[in-house]
Amino acid sequence: MTGYETAHALPPRVVVGVDGSDQSRTALRWGAAIAKSSGARLDAVIAWNYNTGYGAGYLPDDRNPSTEADKVLTQAVDAVFGAERPDSMRLAVREGQPARVLLDESEGALMLVVGSRGHGGFMGLLLGSVSASVAEHATCPVLVLHGDEPPIPLG
Repeated sequence: MTGYETAHALPPRVVVGVDGSDQSRTALRWGAAIAKSSGARLDAVIAWNYNTGYGAGYLPDDRNPSTEADKVLTQAVDAVFGAERPDSMRLAVREGQPARVLLDESEGALMLVVGSRGHGGFMGLLLGSVSASVAEHATCPVLVLHGDEPPIPLG
């Protein structure tokens, strides 16, 4: 199979950037509605990176940014879906600059969904600049949500 055939043999995906903010929870709701209406898998992705203003040596020994990010992602997913989590949903915790992580994760996706603003102070997670960057550089359609409107009924 060629790369083209392989990419099109995979089930479609809707990727959602999550950081625990209200807007990222809204993005999860919209992403789930779009995934359901299109028969796509829903991928909820959180990115973390060390704040470049502080060296890793300044972190307390008991602090694990990956574990903290996983907790934020799980709490956001639970807040949105409760016990009704979509069957084909995948959760991903990735180290790296948030825009780069979301661009990489959304390669070949049906759509990337992000909030227009997120938590800027928590481990460098989603910022307004992230939504602008992914909107400019993504290879798939990008939905940037403003406000907290629930998804429109699709399909």
